[in-house]
Amino acid sequence: MPGISLGIDLGTANVTIYVPGQGVLLREPSVIAVDKQTEQMIACGQDAYTMLGRTPDSIYAVRPLSRGVISEYDYAEQMLRAFVRRVCAYKVIKPRAAVSIPSSITEVEQRSVVQAVLASGTRRVILIEESVASAIGAGISIEQPHGSMVVNIGAGTTDIAGLSLNGIASSLSVRVGGNDLDEAILRYLHNRYNHIIGLLTAEQVKISIGCALPTRFDRKVDVKGRNAVSGLPCIQTVSSSEIYEAISDPIREILSAIQQVLETTSPELAGDIMSEGICLVGGGAMLNGMAEAITRFTGVDCYVAENPMDCVAVGTGKSLKYIGMMFTGAYDIGQFSFPLSDSANL
Repeated sequence: MPGISLGIDLGTANVTIYVPGQGVLLREPSVIAVDKQTEQMIACGQDAYTMLGRTPDSIYAVRPLSRGVISEYDYAEQMLRAFVRRVCAYKVIKPRAAVSIPSSITEVEQRSVVQAVLASGTRRVILIEESVASAIGAGISIEQPHGSMVVNIGAGTTDIAGLSLNGIASSLSVRVGGNDLDEAILRYLHNRYNHIIGLLTAEQVKISIGCALPTRFDRKVDVKGRNAVSGLPCIQTVSSSEIYEAISDPIREILSAIQQVLETTSPELAGDIMSEGICLVGGGAMLNGMAEAITRFTGVDCYVAENPMDCVAVGTGKSLKYIGMMFTGAYDIGQFSFPLSDSANL
């Protein structure tokens, strides 16, 4: 009797699990809260996310994933085990899983991902590059001799790739993403107004009035925090133009990375990309004006995929139909540009 298959987007901000034929069954923040004395998990996902910055000394709330890779192995393993159990409760046979990874990941980081996912309760693991997964999830036909480009702006990394014939023709992964925008907002308010806020508040400001381009109507929002001089709680009003100024540097880094990939793409594929446009996925795709900023900077039309936050997980799950043979040992490692760890054959 065949077991269940999972497509896992192991993101810095969120873990998303897709099951072929059933859709996205789990989307939770990549956060775990543990007891400092016993090292036992108290909460994970959304429950732990609300604890960030609000825990007593006895509880440690942490993101075990950083820049698209595992930074706290033990905590990542506990968190993944809880998530897999939610999706695969009461299953007799352990699931097999395909997991997305950034293209810049090292061999050591790959092995860490595979071991953590295996320890979470799966029986077989394959690794797929996020760029390929996001293209499949966005509905792009990458098997044709026709060029396409995907930009995946996650919380920790931005993956850019030109794709053709089931492979990556040119790519670049930069460790700049949504978290860098949050940190830029936090620094801006501190430096300009002596106003101290947490990363969760900075993220809410980004979602509310963040923009990648100047807007015609300057929106404002009241931001709660603490004054760095008096040490007292206070409220500071900031505008969307100020937030645009705050996040302009990381936005420029992302645009520069896209330009680098276009410069290294063959003329034929570049012509295809000019015709088809650039597909934007990931949480950063939802930033106001991001697609238009890419269009203005590159001169190539850019559009946001449907359900951009789920594209990687959906594409990772759907990719299993291409590599179904590998579970019987007949899979060619070089096919479809899926880097495969030795641990996957356990």
